[in-house]
Amino acid sequence: MTWLGVSIALLGALGYALGAALQQYEAVADGATLKLVRRPRWWIGGAIGFAGAALHAVALSFAPLIVVQPVSVTTLVFAVPVAAWLYGRRPHRLEIVGSIAVTLGLLGLVLIVPTSNVPPVLSDREAVGFLATVALVVVACHLLARRLTGAAKAMALAVAAGAVTASVSTFVRVVGGGMHGDLSRLLHWFTVAIPLLLVWAVVLLQKSYAVGYFGVAYAVVQVVDPIVSVLAGVLLLGEPVPTGIGNVIPASIAAGILIAGTVMLGRMAPDRITRDRSATPPVPVGVP
Repeated sequence: MTWLGVSIALLGALGYALGAALQQYEAVADGATLKLVRRPRWWIGGAIGFAGAALHAVALSFAPLIVVQPVSVTTLVFAVPVAAWLYGRRPHRLEIVGSIAVTLGLLGLVLIVPTSNVPPVLSDREAVGFLATVALVVVACHLLARRLTGAAKAMALAVAAGAVTASVSTFVRVVGGGMHGDLSRLLHWFTVAIPLLLVWAVVLLQKSYAVGYFGVAYAVVQVVDPIVSVLAGVLLLGEPVPTGIGNVIPASIAAGILIAGTVMLGRMAPDRITRDRSATPPVPVGVP
């Protein structure tokens, strides 16, 4: 059953990566505007991405979280080659090495986080405070992004998207983990907040994609989401945090690898699409 869960999780990771690459392709062409809703490929990408997320949820019914969650971080390894294929080019060496480095770093951090059976409980006051903090992060990232260009701008917008995505994960954890078979618990404003936060996350994600640096934008979202989720779990839900020198050293190494991979992805020139959908293959910055 565990191997079945891993296989389903891998399919889910591939689906999520393909969906993200398709949506980014459209966002680069038309920008993060309402024009996207008239693009069938953008909707197809969203449907495939949703199917990937659903497969991830199914995988959790066959294998434990500690096994499935590391598999989900492989989406970046899938997403970068898929995005390159959409633009009619081969992935550059810098993209491949950077995506592998980010994946390994994130995988190391995910494996260090201990599992928890603590029932998730979040008060209204804590929830509002959490959302207010996320909103401040989003506003700060947007103000910063206005002053930035290129990969730095994509990263700033991706941090905002990752923070909101983490809020979705946190509220899903609270609602789903707090049901205990009682469907009446769904009658709470937390349940209404989830789809609204999800829409907000999608909008922010398209804005980061539209800059053109898919690798770094996707990587930053994949990194910020679990980090903020873990912080929310520790600070608000009472979940355990890894401690001791045996965890600090591996976490530092993993973080260093993750940062190095992100820097590599940030050195790539942006993907561009003209109105006739032709693409100019990007090259690493500084490479003739």
